[in-house]
Amino acid sequence: MCNLYNITTNQAAILALFRVVNRYVGNLEPMPGVFPDYPAPVIRNTEAGTEMCP
Repeated sequence: MCNLYNITTNQAAILALFRVVNRYVGNLEPMPGVFPDYPAPVIRNTEAGTEMCP
């Protein structure tokens, strides 16, 4: 299951795709591999709207 995911797009494209209202991740660097013990952005729905957080 490790390294099945990667983040190769920029933060603006992710925000537009998921219609994110709030973001708390700062500068999102490309990640060639997303592992279970590495921090990665999460998109979640809240009462205030969709947000992206680390």
